[in-house]
Amino acid sequence: MTFDKLGLSKKVLKAVEASGYTTPTPIQEQAIPHVLEKRDVLGIAQTGTGKTAGFVLPMLSLLEKGRARARMPRTLILEPTRELAAQVEENFRKYGQNHKLNVALLIGGVSFDEQFRILDRGADVLIATPGRLLDHFERGKLLMQGVEILIIDEADRMLDMGFIPDIERIVKMVPFTRQTLLFSATMPPEIEKLANQFLQNPVSVSVAPPSSASKTITQRAVASPSEDWEKRAILRGLIDNAKDLKNAIVFCNRKVDVSNLWKSLDKHGYSAGALHGDMDQSSRTATLKAFKDNKIKILVASDVAARGLDIPDVSHVFNFDVPVNAEDYVHRIGRTGRAGREGAAFMIVTPNDQRGFEDIEKLIVETIAWDGEPVEWDEYGGKRRRGAKRGGKADKPDERKRGQKTRAKPDREEEPAGKPQKAERSASKTEAPREDRAPKREREDRSPKRERGPSRNTGRDAGQKDLEISDKGHAFGGEENIPDFLR
Repeated sequence: MTFDKLGLSKKVLKAVEASGYTTPTPIQEQAIPHVLEKRDVLGIAQTGTGKTAGFVLPMLSLLEKGRARARMPRTLILEPTRELAAQVEENFRKYGQNHKLNVALLIGGVSFDEQFRILDRGADVLIATPGRLLDHFERGKLLMQGVEILIIDEADRMLDMGFIPDIERIVKMVPFTRQTLLFSATMPPEIEKLANQFLQNPVSVSVAPPSSASKTITQRAVASPSEDWEKRAILRGLIDNAKDLKNAIVFCNRKVDVSNLWKSLDKHGYSAGALHGDMDQSSRTATLKAFKDNKIKILVASDVAARGLDIPDVSHVFNFDVPVNAEDYVHRIGRTGRAGREGAAFMIVTPNDQRGFEDIEKLIVETIAWDGEPVEWDEYGGKRRRGAKRGGKADKPDERKRGQKTRAKPDREEEPAGKPQKAERSASKTEAPREDRAPKREREDRSPKRERGPSRNTGRDAGQKDLEISDKGHAFGGEENIPDFLR
C-alpha cells in the first residue's frame, strides 16, 4: 500500500513525497480513508507509529475547499501539553507547504495579544490546549460555530487526568454536526465508554493491543535501595555502562525530583537539561531544541515530555521512578524505539514499588526482565511506614541525621524514680479529685454576685449588657444614665 492509493489530494501527496515517505504506517493506512469519508474515528496505536500524520494528512485534503472567517476556526485540535501542540503545528507546516492555510497555536506562556491578531485573520486550523482555548473564548475572542472537524489527541490523558470538565464544555461549544476524531496510544475500557459520548457511529481503528509496548524496545528493571541518593548512584552506573547510548530521557514522577536529579547529574559532569511543567515556555522550548540538536545528551523530564513528543532517535529511556499510573510507562518508553528503530528502557525499582511494578506488568501483559538481582519487596507491600521519609537532597547520606534516627530511646521502665508511670498517673486522676481544687460548677456557685454601679457605656451593646445584670431592671441602671442622643 502506498499513499497515492489512500485518496489524498495531489498537493498532500507532493508534500509527503518531499518529506521522504512512500509507505503509510498501519494506523495511517486504516484511519485516513475513514477520515476522508468524514466518519468519526477512534484510533488506538502504539506511540511512535504515526498517529499525528493519520489525521493531519486527510485534514489538509478536506480543507482545500472553503475559507476561514475571523475568529471562527474551521478545525480544532486539542492537545494535553504545549510541547505536543507545537509538534502538531510543525506537522501542519511540513505537510501543508503547498497549501495557503492559516494555522493558529493557542498555548500558555505566549502573549494573548499576538494570539488575538492571528485569530482575527481567521484560522483554518486551530491547535490549542484546553485551558488557553477557554481563556480566549471567555474573553469573547473566539467563536466556535464554524468548527467542522474536532480532534482530541492523546484521548486517554485528556479524559482520564482531569480534563473531563473542560473537554465536555468545549464539545458543547462546537456544532453537533461536526466530525470527531480521537487518537491515543492507550484506551482503557472505561475511558473508551466516556469517549464514545463524543462520537457518532464511530469507526474503531486499532493496530496493536491497547496499552502495549513496542517489540523493538528492550525493557529491563534494576533493583535499588529506597534512598534518592542511592537511586542517583544506580542511574549514573546505568548511564556509564549503557551500550550504544546516543542520548537519553530520564523520567521522574515529581517536578522537584526533576530539578534535584538534573543538578546532581550536572554536578557529576554529565551533559544534561531539565524539562517540567513549572518552567516558562521559552525555557521549555529552548531545552527541547537543545536536546533535539544534540547539544545536551541527557534530558531529565516529568511526564510532560512523555506524551507524543516526536524526538526520532532517542536511544535510551531511564525511569528514575516507577510511574504512578501504569499507562504512563507505555508513553515513557515510547520515546525510544520509534519508527522501527531499536531502543532500550530501564526502570529503577525500590522495595516500596511492588504495587506499581506489578500494575505495569499486568497492563502490558509482559514480564519485565531484571538486570541483575531482583528487588526484595518491602513487607508492607509498598505502603510507607509511619515516620519513614524520602531520600535526602544530597548525594551522600547525612551521618548526623542517620545517627539520630537510630539512637535508642529509653524504655518506660527506666524512667527516673519518683516519677509516676503513665498508667499510675491516669489512675490517680480517676480515683478522686484533688482536695485543693473544687469542681468548676461548685466554684461558680460559691462566687458572689458582683454589684454593678451605674454603667458608663453609651453604645447599644453596653446597654444590652447592663439590662441583663442591673438590679433595678432598667436598661441603663436608671433614667439618669440614659445617653443624651437617646432621650
